[in-house]
Amino acid sequence: MPRKKNEKQPDFETSLAALETLVERMESGELTLEESLKEFERGMALTRECQKMLDEAEQRVRVLTARGTLEPFDEEGNGD
Repeated sequence: MPRKKNEKQPDFETSLAALETLVERMESGELTLEESLKEFERGMALTRECQKMLDEAEQRVRVLTARGTLEPFDEEGNGD
């Protein structure tokens, strides 16, 4: 389900912790098949969110490295 525009996206650490907890629950073997499928789907969404945040962080590092300075990064993505 897509997020509403005013709904704040969790930070990387929160998403990663949720993913770790989810994996532990699935590995416990105590979930039903239906619960496991729902958790797997949620885990895939969390994985995509984490990967997106990592990709954005990597891009920020590339921009900063290319500049050769440690100027603040412009959140709107134009780098100025």
